[in-house]
Amino acid sequence: MTFKTLDDLPEDIAGKRALVRVDLNVPMADGLVTDKTRLTRIAPTIEELSAKGAKVILLAHFGRPKGKEVEEMSLRPVALALEEVLDHRVDFGSNCIGDIALKEVEEMASGDVVLLENTRFHAGEENNDPEFTKQLAINGDIYVNDAFSAAHRAHASTEGLAHLLPAYAGRTMQAELEALNSALGNPTRPLGAVVGGAKVSTKIDLLENLVSKIDVLIIGGGMANTFIAANGAQMGASLQEADMHDKARAIMAEAAKNDCRIILPIDGRVTTEFAANAPVEIVDFDENTKLRDEQMSLDAGDKAIKNVIAEFEQLNTLIWNGPFGVFEMPPFDTATMATAKAAAELTKTGRLVSVAGGGDTVSALNQAGVADDFTYISTAGGAFLEWMEGKELPGVKALG
Repeated sequence: MTFKTLDDLPEDIAGKRALVRVDLNVPMADGLVTDKTRLTRIAPTIEELSAKGAKVILLAHFGRPKGKEVEEMSLRPVALALEEVLDHRVDFGSNCIGDIALKEVEEMASGDVVLLENTRFHAGEENNDPEFTKQLAINGDIYVNDAFSAAHRAHASTEGLAHLLPAYAGRTMQAELEALNSALGNPTRPLGAVVGGAKVSTKIDLLENLVSKIDVLIIGGGMANTFIAANGAQMGASLQEADMHDKARAIMAEAAKNDCRIILPIDGRVTTEFAANAPVEIVDFDENTKLRDEQMSLDAGDKAIKNVIAEFEQLNTLIWNGPFGVFEMPPFDTATMATAKAAAELTKTGRLVSVAGGGDTVSALNQAGVADDFTYISTAGGAFLEWMEGKELPGVKALG
């Protein structure tokens, strides 16, 4: 799709009021921000607009206050953390609409930055209420959306404002859309995807969309157990969804029809204890596998790891969502760590474009120490998944 970016702004925006939707849904403990990753991501957009003399007015949500003021969900502490990241004063307005917001904006000078209070303190935000949207728009001359992670929601500050003000994608939004387009919209083939995690039932739309668009689908985690069981194996106490066997077989049939190869683990790390450093047996997997009732597979095995890495070496583009096993517990982190490092190495040498996203995925890549080596890491959860599922995101569509 086509969308305007900060490169398309008028040459002189000094003194103009830029309403910037950002993602400040950061982890907090004892009133302090514990991870500033999302703040660092939005800094380039804020700094660029401020340097050009715009009055930068930040809009964001925090948590789920359900249209009511909840003190624990105030953005005030986030303003202090953002000030540290930007090394620039960030004022705070205790409401995002009304007289408080108007006064805060009126007192701004060119280049100033102000963060307005949680948009979800008003029911009109999530309802995308036209009147509430107008009250937000009163304070802006232009609208910049830099919150891809909230773009799957048709809310007032993520979608409604784009219809009332000249709308642009911020640098984070731009980078995300360009990365995802290179991964799925217009990729260099062969194109493969790793899809892992616990349950097939939570990723049906994703799997159905991918098998019609990619060349190789590599399945890991508890999802792989369901597919292996659907092929006839008895997986003992392994996490798997018996009621998803028909769906798994249908996905495999659809993949075959579309010339998409599905890669399942050909062996696994099997144990009788769901615990770190539990004793492990490597078991080969095929339709004749019969694990004992107390046995469970918690990770892919060594043959499977070699198989996956060999697949990576044939790809030009890789999308990654979900781990291969219970990566939080050794030795069941083995497959995720080994394959992540292999993908990172291929990326560093220029042989692979790698795009990864999803909470567990980002955690796993950080654990492997390779997150910075991937081409792009998306910090968006639901929006990343819905994009990969082929769904239209309201916040993105509104920029077009």
